[in-house]
Amino acid sequence: MKKSVTDQADGLRRLMLSSPGRLVSVVGSDPVSVASVTSNLAAALVQQGKEVLLLDEHDGAQAVQVDREQRLVLINAVLDKEGALSRLAAQADNIVVVLRANAASIKESYACIKRLHYAHALQRLHVLVNGVADAVEAQRILANLVHTGNRYLGLAVESAGWVRADPLFAQAQRLNLTVVEAFQASPAATDFRQIASNLLEWPLLAAGGRPPSRPPGTIASQNANFRMEMR
Repeated sequence: MKKSVTDQADGLRRLMLSSPGRLVSVVGSDPVSVASVTSNLAAALVQQGKEVLLLDEHDGAQAVQVDREQRLVLINAVLDKEGALSRLAAQADNIVVVLRANAASIKESYACIKRLHYAHALQRLHVLVNGVADAVEAQRILANLVHTGNRYLGLAVESAGWVRADPLFAQAQRLNLTVVEAFQASPAATDFRQIASNLLEWPLLAAGGRPPSRPPGTIASQNANFRMEMR
């Protein structure tokens, strides 16, 4: 990713230009999985000819206000203890919650979705399933989350797609590359390119439609029963 994604410090300086672009915040309960998804999406978008800035809040990338160029800004976002995004990440045009295909991750991800909804009054977000066995499993998980988000939160949970489990992830990591860069014909790389292509067509959150985060301690205490069976 050294050559394909703009250096963070340089990127933050260049973000002060004024032409519009798209900012996507990626979150989840598993930081390793979120980091992998974010970097692979960035690599896939670069392969499709897009200018991409990748910011990792886990590494201390900080900004509170940006004017987007005609580029894609991907943020590996950090949530605070109440599940709220940083001031930068809260400006996102799209928010993606990443989860793994297991019961614990699904439950934790629903809790993350609920906290994001209450912290930012979100009306829509996307969910991506990472490391899934096949499309059938992914579609079942996504359908459950879509139904639950709509029924209990009045929230439009939309599919961002899924990435198949792929042993070449480990080999790419040893090479210090994304799987998209190292093994372009692999199942996971194919999935990431499809998601990246679809991402460009996602509707943006309405301008001015992202209210500021609520002060700490004010997130609603409403609870929704949630049960996800892994069959």
